Amino acid sequence: MEQRLLLNLGQGEWHTGFASVTAQLWENEQPPMQFVGSLPPMPQLAAQYQRWQQLYEAIYGSQSRWRRAASPFEFEAGALTNVSHQEFATLCTSLCTDLNQWLMAATFAPIERRLRTHLSAHAPLQVMLTAHAKAVLRFPWRLWQLFDDYPQAELSLSLPDYRRALKQTQANATGTVRILAVLGNDTGIDIETDRQILSQLPAAQVTLLAQPTLRELQQQLWESKWDILFFAGHSSSQGKGRLQVNPTESLTIEQLKYALQRTITNGLQLAILNSCDGLGLAWDLADLHLPQTIVMREPVPDAIAHQFLKGFLAAFAQGTPLYSAVREAREKLHGLSELGSCAAWLPVIVQNPAEVPPTWPQLAGQPVKPAPMTRPPLKPAQRRTVWRTLALTATVLALRWVGLLQPAELWAYDALMRSRPAETPDPRLVVVTVDENDIQSQTAPNRRGSVADATLHQALTILANSEPRIVGLDLYRDFPASDPALVAALEQPNLVGLCKSRDAIAGSVGISPPPELPLAQVGFSDFVEESDGLVRRQLLTLTPDPVSPCQSSYGFAALVAIHYLNQAGLSPGFTAQGNLHIGDVVFPRLNQRTGGLQRIDNGGNQLLLNYRALAAPDQIAATVTLQQLLNGQVNLERLRDRIILIGVTAPSGGDYWSTPYGAQGQTRTAGVFMQAQMISQLISAVEDGRPLIWVWPQWAEALCIALGAIAGSLLAWRWQSARLALACVLATLALGTVAWAVLLTGGWLPLLPTLLTLNGSAFFIQVRLR
Repeated sequence: MEQRLLLNLGQGEWHTGFASVTAQLWENEQPPMQFVGSLPPMPQLAAQYQRWQQLYEAIYGSQSRWRRAASPFEFEAGALTNVSHQEFATLCTSLCTDLNQWLMAATFAPIERRLRTHLSAHAPLQVMLTAHAKAVLRFPWRLWQLFDDYPQAELSLSLPDYRRALKQTQANATGTVRILAVLGNDTGIDIETDRQILSQLPAAQVTLLAQPTLRELQQQLWESKWDILFFAGHSSSQGKGRLQVNPTESLTIEQLKYALQRTITNGLQLAILNSCDGLGLAWDLADLHLPQTIVMREPVPDAIAHQFLKGFLAAFAQGTPLYSAVREAREKLHGLSELGSCAAWLPVIVQNPAEVPPTWPQLAGQPVKPAPMTRPPLKPAQRRTVWRTLALTATVLALRWVGLLQPAELWAYDALMRSRPAETPDPRLVVVTVDENDIQSQTAPNRRGSVADATLHQALTILANSEPRIVGLDLYRDFPASDPALVAALEQPNLVGLCKSRDAIAGSVGISPPPELPLAQVGFSDFVEESDGLVRRQLLTLTPDPVSPCQSSYGFAALVAIHYLNQAGLSPGFTAQGNLHIGDVVFPRLNQRTGGLQRIDNGGNQLLLNYRALAAPDQIAATVTLQQLLNGQVNLERLRDRIILIGVTAPSGGDYWSTPYGAQGQTRTAGVFMQAQMISQLISAVEDGRPLIWVWPQWAEALCIALGAIAGSLLAWRWQSARLALACVLATLALGTVAWAVLLTGGWLPLLPTLLTLNGSAFFIQVRLR
């Protein structure tokens, strides 16, 4: 519902008062209501506003790039003394206070009181103010408290004599808004920004006239049809209003009278004069019965003109009503510059009350969409369904939040992981396993650890001859090598060792790194287990405990991958959010709540581990035993430029971990293969574009769960009994298929909670409907 208010102050002046004030209010298509009253004399407001204008120009005229044409009638700011910003600010406040105090007069208050009984704060309101005295109209009536109380109200000014212009009935058939943009004299101001703003308008056909002559401008007005006339440049209303269209010509509306009458007859609806002191020009246009004009009531700085034009056209071109678009753009000027609230006083609409303001689609000749039909109120059963759907959604979200759904969600996630299409092993890795036979076959009397020094030296020497890119030593060696030759072998720059961090909670003191390796070639071996004992996350980096014997910040797998990719010219780094990146690939760290994992310890940089889809995690790479390597049974050429991992797979080593591919106590995976999975994840993401596991933000997951509840409710309303059961089964299969397909791209969707809300809402709504 749109409302229009015409407030006519009549023949009065500030010094004599307004003896006959009339307010007419239109609601929709109904005839207007009319209220009458009067206003007493208030010469103080006229004097205050004149003083405000003087201070405005004196303070800001020398600091800003004005869009005002030179005129012999201009006020000389230099003649004013004792100018202060404090007086200006105080005067702004006084104008607002005194105006509203005056409008509370006993002879006018009944008008406002009766208006407020009919006005709606939620409906657009056009307030058209008219008076015979143009000096009265120039006052910033926007300070009326009514405009603050009604946030969709906007002011326009009108002359007391008006009529609808004679127009041709042929509508705009171009589908675009036809704009004639006159870019006048730009001396000392920036008009290029105005041009750029106009060029970005949607569904607009903009014709630019840069510094035209009178003849060129008249030709365009006579020969073409326009919806909007735009002017940017210098202008003034001092004396006779003038537009400075080029450096040598200043035109009056009178000079363009007949050309403007023709273009108004041809359908011109709106003039936008984005220049200084435009009210005098607007009055001249109103005499030609132009429907609407938007001007600046005072001299305006460049920055204010640009900001208003940008804000108004952005809103108006998106379909916002003209008055609402002006108010929105005008209020965005509030406090934008040192003018403070006064900047929002400058733009004003001059309205022909006989015309209805058009919208952008109407200017473009687009069909007007019918008003949406009012929806009937919900029936009691429907309201109960809505509340039960919301209650079920809230219950599932609460259960998920406290972690009660985590085991079931992880089970569903593991099942989807195991059902993915098979992938091939990573050809960049080879694992040298140290099994029970390898350990028992070593006869060195002084062997420490799983591999004797002599055996390790022999293995590293053989591997060096094959020229691998990186050798990862997944063996704890917290003691110095006894063989000088082994010391030299361990000091190779392409070798990475490991250590174990201190864990005060678990009571682990940690394990030191090999003494021969610098810290840059040592990574920690720590894995992250979930509450069910399975490894689903990869720890990339952490902040070492100061008392831990392991001071490495990088995980063993991450360090091996970084060294490998470094040789390909891809360097690691950290984003502003603290996420590790290698080359252009960013590895986003996990939040405390990630997917089905709730309230996890997300310290350091962690990823969800995207296992390669294989029958078992230990099939990640080609494997050879230590004895096969030492006995020369391995083709060394097959090891060239690869990552070689050496690790213990003997059960006596105790380095076994549970994965989604086998429960604890059943099929478990040796630690060296877990490291291989993690190395492969990082390198594959960087070199092959293999997806990482990602999840939606919490709000998106909550929305998905809520949509499941809505879908279940709709199914219950549509079908009953067996048909409903079949529909729920089909919906469950469909959601499972979607979740499986998205997981192939790395996405972990909230499948189980969504299925709970879908089937739960269908069941509960069906029971209640019986």
